Amino acid sequence: RRSRPRGAELWLPAASPRPSGSCLYMGAVGSSRVMCDNVPGLVSRQRQLCRRHPEAMLSIGRGVAAWTAECQHQFRRHRWDCNALERGQRLLGRVLLRSSRESAFVHAISSAGVVFAITRACSQGELKSCSCDPKKKGSAKDSKGHFDWGGCSDNIDYGIKFARAFVDAKERRGKDARALMNLHNNRAGRKAVKRFLKQECKCHGVSGSCTLRTCWLAMADFRKTGDYLWKKYNGAIQVVMNQDGTGFTVANKRFKKPTKNDLVYFESSPDYCIRDRDVGSLGTAGRVCNQTSRGMDSCEVMCCGRGYDTSRVSRMTKCECKFHWCCAVRCQDCLEVVDIHTCKAPKSAGWISRT
Repeated sequence: RRSRPRGAELWLPAASPRPSGSCLYMGAVGSSRVMCDNVPGLVSRQRQLCRRHPEAMLSIGRGVAAWTAECQHQFRRHRWDCNALERGQRLLGRVLLRSSRESAFVHAISSAGVVFAITRACSQGELKSCSCDPKKKGSAKDSKGHFDWGGCSDNIDYGIKFARAFVDAKERRGKDARALMNLHNNRAGRKAVKRFLKQECKCHGVSGSCTLRTCWLAMADFRKTGDYLWKKYNGAIQVVMNQDGTGFTVANKRFKKPTKNDLVYFESSPDYCIRDRDVGSLGTAGRVCNQTSRGMDSCEVMCCGRGYDTSRVSRMTKCECKFHWCCAVRCQDCLEVVDIHTCKAPKSAGWISRT
């Protein structure tokens, strides 16, 4: 039996994540050791962290749900739409094995999701090991003048530290090219969350004047991180290992050397047109396409030249909405008839496997 290549797995929950809550097996009773030993896919260092911080696993589960939803949102108009995640680790592992742009994005957004979830849990008092940012105390000054640190600043440094220890543990077992690539993209994801940390303030004084201000640092909505990493995905830099095996050099000398914020990849992406186990592709048969678009979601591109089927469906929508003083918007229910275009399947619609 062939052994599975190292690096083919990214830590995922046992079940498909759902944005509404945790997707980890927490166990109704029993010690943290028993619970952590039953979470599939963890390496030794991750199990140690799980036993030491069992309450953090619930937060990481929320992070998995957040980054999975964000990945699917960013790729919703592309041939590979990140829905391979819904089929579990095995299919996603094939995507990660190729060291492609998609693999780079998944590693970055998943690392960012853990940072976001752990940091949020710290601020909400859900973890014993952290709280609000302890460094944001006393007075400070910005372009608007002096202010006092107050409220609960997001402890982003703790979130990054925990995510680095937990997510990177799987890659630190080896020093091959794929491990270095994954560690680089994991770090880019963590840095992306901190990039959108913003200062929020509340004014105090007569009639709401800002003679006194109390401020704190808060993370932006996770969508900002997703949008930023999507731009990095589109500008990802193809690299090769340098001669001493300690880092990267650009594959094409015409391109700039990647920074710590850039995503890097080794292999070109497949086209994802057909169902192919070896590349983790579900194909585009049955995908909804946009007949009027000229982008990646157009019927020509999405359907890979195979053509598409059109069906006419009826659906209820809100219409003739009016604002009523004060303060409500009232709409009518209208029946709308629309055409839905879906990609045709290839003549042989089964799985392709080269092994």
